[in-house]
Parts: sequence; C-alpha cells; structure tokens
Amino acid sequence: MAVPDLNAGSSQSFTGSLIVGAQATQRSLPGDEKAAVLLLALGPDFGRPILEQLDEMEIRTLSRAMVRLGPITQDMLDMLLAEFVTVVSSKGNISGNAETTQRLLLSFLPPDRVDAIMEEIRGPAGRTMWEKLSNVQEDILANYLKNEYPQTIAVVLSKLVPEHASKVLASLPEELSMEVVQRMLSLEPVQKEILEKIETTLRTEFMSTLSHTKRRDSHEQMAEIFNAFDRQTEARFITTLEERDRESAERIKSLMFTFEDLSKLEAAAIQTLIQKMDKKELALALKGASDTVKDVFFTNMSGRAAKMLKDDMAAMGPVRLKDVDESQGRMVATAKDAAAKGEIVITKNKSDDAMIG
Repeated sequence: MAVPDLNAGSSQSFTGSLIVGAQATQRSLPGDEKAAVLLLALGPDFGRPILEQLDEMEIRTLSRAMVRLGPITQDMLDMLLAEFVTVVSSKGNISGNAETTQRLLLSFLPPDRVDAIMEEIRGPAGRTMWEKLSNVQEDILANYLKNEYPQTIAVVLSKLVPEHASKVLASLPEELSMEVVQRMLSLEPVQKEILEKIETTLRTEFMSTLSHTKRRDSHEQMAEIFNAFDRQTEARFITTLEERDRESAERIKSLMFTFEDLSKLEAAAIQTLIQKMDKKELALALKGASDTVKDVFFTNMSGRAAKMLKDDMAAMGPVRLKDVDESQGRMVATAKDAAAKGEIVITKNKSDDAMIG
C-alpha cells in the first residue's frame, strides 16, 4: 500500500499557512496537526466513527494537536482538503501491510512507542501479557523460563491458562519442573509491584524479541497457506503431497483449521460466532456443510432462529460451490479474528476429551 504521506513530496507538499488574526505565520504542519484539522472539519457526526477506531494513546495525541492548533482560516482548510484528496486519489488501490502501517504511525507517534506497537502486532495474539504468553509455543517459552528462578517460573505459570501451563511445565528440565511444582503449591498472593516487574521484564527481554527471533515452523506456515485455498485446490495439493511426503501432509492437515473444525468449538464460542456472522453469509456457509456441522450450529441457536435460518437456506435453491467455499472461508476468518481478540478460544479438536472404556 502507499499510505498518503502529507508531509512528503515535492513543491506540492503543504507547508501549512496559518493565519492568526491578521498576521500570517508560515510553519511546517506535522502529521498529527493535519489529522486534527481534518477531524475538526468533519465534525462530531463524521469524525466520531473515526475516533472510535483509535486507541486512548492516539486520541490523546490528536486531542493535544487540536488544542494547540489555534485559528484555522478557510483558505488553509481548503488547501489541506485539496491536498488530502489529491494524495489519496493518486495512490490508486489501498492495502495495508506492516511497513506502511509503521510509516503512518511514525508520522504522529514517537519511534519507541511505534516500535512497541509493531512488536505487539507482530507478536502472539492477546490483550494482556499473560494472554500473549498463553499463545507462545510451549517449548520456546520453556526455553526462556528455564534460566529464571523457580519462584519466578511459578508465578508466570500461575498466571497462564492451565492447559498451556501444563505444556510449558512438561517442557522444562525434570528437576527444575518439580521444584517449580513445589513453589506453585506454596505460592502466596504476589504483590502488585513484583508482578508488574515480572511483566516488564517479560515484555522487554522476551516478547520484544520473540517476533524477530522466532523462526516459524514451515509446516505451520504452509497450513495457513492451505487454509486460504478453495476446497478443490486444497484437496489437490494435499493429495499430491500425500503421495510425495505423507508425514508432512499429515502434519499440515493437523495444523490446519478448517470450516469443519468450527463444529468442535465450545458452545459459547459457536454462539459468539453466530452473532458475529451476517445471517445471509451464515446461511450460505451452512448450505454446503455436512449434516453434523449444521446440527451443531442449529442446536446453538434458539428454535425460532434455527427455523428462520433453515428457511433461508431452503429459499436459496442451488448455489455455486465457489460461493459456499468463500462464505465458509470468511466464517473461519471471523473465528480466527475473534480468537486473536480474546473473544473466543479455538481448539483444533476434542480428542483429549475422548472416553476410554
């Protein structure tokens, strides 16, 4: 993407002619002040939806810029709006990526703050430090923690979800892991100051370098690529790979999260997903689903809602497989996005819940 850089360019770049009273003052207008002018010009009705998408830090930055703006003449506003429209329209299609996002943030945030934001984006999903750690591969986290004091490891594991803590504990050296278990059994409530110090250390020494040093598993990366295929292409690649390297094919399939896997989510997660989906999109996705998957979704809806959905599916008549695949893909993407935000928990399968007679 080419994000409009209102401060860059040739002689067309806007330098900001501010008129204060009858006296004109020439000065360079930084990016945060330009954004502030545009938002003020949009007013509450049109500016509010934009502000609602910003975090508290961004809102504070723009608010400070608004306060220091002073009077803005109509000529200045016209010049800024004209430049904005010209720059945006000259860039053609817009798509986002890490580099352009970082460049945009640097236009109104200090470099250290931008680095922290980008590291957080590139790192594991989660809103808090402990949620992020719960999404770090257990052997990587264990390899870092094995150099810490057993008491520190005990505190960290006590803050993780039990399933992930158990995997990390099992990945530690046996003697150390048993000592950690003993510390956890006698663990007293941790003082807030100590907990904050541990969080800070984890953020600066571990999380900040994780996204740059962690080499992604090639099978995991390929599973994501296969997930993006339509059904026919996915089947073709999997079949061919099975003929050449069955072990890799099986590992990729185990890592893939497919539409059918949605039926293995917990009831609360399925209900959240139903609420997030457009009803027409949901009907189209389930139109091509197996009876097992359909039943799982119908049982997680009220009787009236399930009947309406079934009626919508029946009224569709024959549908193209390509359209069904696309709807199912968007449904999987919605589930993954909700998981990244911490709204649901994705489990690949429920094999661990199997009963043995």
